[in-house]
Amino acid sequence: MKKLPIGIQTFSELIEDNHYYVDKTPLISHLVENGKYYFLSRPRRFGKSLLVSTLKSAFRAEQALFSNLYLNEHWDWSIEYPVIHIDFGRGVFESAEVLNDRFEMLLNEIATYYQVELHQAEIGNRFAELIRALHEKTGQRVVILIDEYDKPILDNIDNLEQGLIIRESLKNIYSMIKGSDAYIKFSLLTGVSKFSKVSLFSGLNNLIDISLNSHYSTICGYTENEIKTVFTERLEGVDFKQLAQWYNGYNFLGEKVYNPFAILLYLRDKQFKNYWFETGSPSFLLKLVKERQYRVPDIENLFLTESDLGNFDINDITLETLLFQTGYLTIERVEEFEGESIFYLNYPNREVKMSLNRHLLRDLTHSTPTSITRHYVQIYKALDQQNFSALEQGFKALFAAIPNDWYRKNNIANYEGYYASIVYCCLCTLGFTVIAEDTTSQGRIDLTVIRNQNIFIFEFKVLTETDKQGSALAQIKTNNYAHKYISDENKVFLVGMEFDKQLRNLSLFEWEAV
Repeated sequence: MKKLPIGIQTFSELIEDNHYYVDKTPLISHLVENGKYYFLSRPRRFGKSLLVSTLKSAFRAEQALFSNLYLNEHWDWSIEYPVIHIDFGRGVFESAEVLNDRFEMLLNEIATYYQVELHQAEIGNRFAELIRALHEKTGQRVVILIDEYDKPILDNIDNLEQGLIIRESLKNIYSMIKGSDAYIKFSLLTGVSKFSKVSLFSGLNNLIDISLNSHYSTICGYTENEIKTVFTERLEGVDFKQLAQWYNGYNFLGEKVYNPFAILLYLRDKQFKNYWFETGSPSFLLKLVKERQYRVPDIENLFLTESDLGNFDINDITLETLLFQTGYLTIERVEEFEGESIFYLNYPNREVKMSLNRHLLRDLTHSTPTSITRHYVQIYKALDQQNFSALEQGFKALFAAIPNDWYRKNNIANYEGYYASIVYCCLCTLGFTVIAEDTTSQGRIDLTVIRNQNIFIFEFKVLTETDKQGSALAQIKTNNYAHKYISDENKVFLVGMEFDKQLRNLSLFEWEAV
């Protein structure tokens, strides 16, 4: 049986090691035939590097690697183009000096490969010199492929001063591409985030952004049909409904795609796990949630304009945009409003929703992983068995476990969304269907949790001195929230949870069955 392409970094490695491969070369052919300067944003571990490597092999006329692919019959293999391949994906860029040293090293390696000499000392000029030298040496225009173009900035996302300095260094480098237009055949920049043209690409204003171009929506990632076609021998016994819930759902305004890294590891191990999430830390996102006192359940109901969705800058970081560009949210639907597109966002799949909320829960409570796990296992069992006494005790224990010192150092418990955020994060980690701000004809349910045919409707209240106890459950009943889910098949339970800021815990827990 063939191995799976785990850890493959280049297109030639993929072919030479006889791995499975999904043929994306029809899209590559279309890309090259219809433009010159491109930009593509995709989350980490989504196949950007493999796309860049495939383009590199094609432009270097390595036809033997394409024998079974569309491009074999749809490419001019008689021409070998010089390729400048810059990969910023490896290593950490602590400063502009490290960036310049690393970039100079990469330029020197390419110059040595093509046997050209470079004399310019300033890094931007040296880049432009290499482009001209390769054109003069080979007589062909140059291909420029820059992978993870934004990583030097993202490495310093929580250090504004250093990040701005690095941004200016990159801006100088990328501006040389526009100035070398006469010598360039094709150029592609890939990365996680999309920085505004003003902040980073002011000298490269002819860049075509294909990140949300429907024609290229599947250029990275696997469609369900591609999985069923290419990985047939590994699909015995696979529940595709469950597979889609775990790893499908990324939408770039075309057919939805599976995260390729996660799906390959699943096909290797046949276990549903958080493969993609565990390869990176959302620490900066967690920091923003706390600093801005963000109500976590609102993550399910975000919407942005097209300009907000696509623009990102280190000195103007929007949490919603960052969540989308880093892959923790994806596009659920698009609506047109007064000539402008409004993008509604949500979690792409179960892996991301469970994992992100597990991290948020730990960060919002500052509890140990062991403590958190003990409490949400207790809550899981209570919900599964409809044991509401145990459910109440589980939530009380969860809040009681938060260290007092955590409250002393943070004002976090004084914002209304804190308590709802903790309950929401806890329930999301359990793998149940959790719907925040669930719409009904009478209003919005704070939280709906679905476990098989059992429906739990939650309402939260943080009481002030003038509030009456019992208002949470009363609101569910007054607004007839349960009507949306009442049927012969379902069992519906109403749960009112009221919190006291002084107690920093539940002051009242009420429930009843409908």
